[in-house]
Amino acid sequence: MVLLHVKRGDESHFLFSTTVDALLETVIQQITAIYNGRLKVERLCSEIPELADHGITLPPNMQGLAEEQIVELNLKDEWEDECMPSGGAVFNNDDIGRRNGHAPNDKMKEVLMKTVEAAKALISKKQAEANVCVTMEMVTGALDQLRGAVMIVYPMGLPPHDPIRMEFEDREDLSGTQASLRVIAEDECQLWWAAKEMQRGKKVQDYVGKNEKTKLVVKIQKKLETDDDSYLDSEWSDRQALKKQFQGLTNIKWGPR
Repeated sequence: MVLLHVKRGDESHFLFSTTVDALLETVIQQITAIYNGRLKVERLCSEIPELADHGITLPPNMQGLAEEQIVELNLKDEWEDECMPSGGAVFNNDDIGRRNGHAPNDKMKEVLMKTVEAAKALISKKQAEANVCVTMEMVTGALDQLRGAVMIVYPMGLPPHDPIRMEFEDREDLSGTQASLRVIAEDECQLWWAAKEMQRGKKVQDYVGKNEKTKLVVKIQKKLETDDDSYLDSEWSDRQALKKQFQGLTNIKWGPR
């Protein structure tokens, strides 16, 4: 069993188990799926407490408006009555005007929050410290737990525009968010070890030999990202290059002809 300690930059993410015979194409696909899946779980675990505190998301055209503006514009949330939490709602105003304020009662809130903590623990970075490998089955399990808890509290479902439902249906819109920068598309993913890219088309053993009891720290990144300073050797990075151009000192050879 070869253990890969997956990092992005200096940030530890998870341990991944593979073999020396594994194709790197397959390893990269699996690691990318786990990496992005963990990000999805993290986003849900960030959003569900907002659902627990303030209820469902308002329609986009009502978000951020004051009550007087909603009345003046004659706007109505058509999902408010349909998407009520089990056991009735407790009003808790959302100061930023993003959710409708009809929060689940304490019992239902506890269902959501306990599930969030369980899901976070399943894919936690602490798993690496405990020498536990994270698998796609664990990621899927965490997502299923979260989905199940939301269904218990909201048996009629959430509005189609609610970010939690959009995450579950893989319709999330991350454009313009910091979260979008963290996601890595599978075809853009690279694995690096010992300052070398682990090339698709090769096997793990092409880099580590045939010793199955190997543990490596690998970096996951997008194409064009780099953690090294090799660019500092290029001409364009010369801090004096621009100054030399203005002074007309480029391409000048000193010494006798």
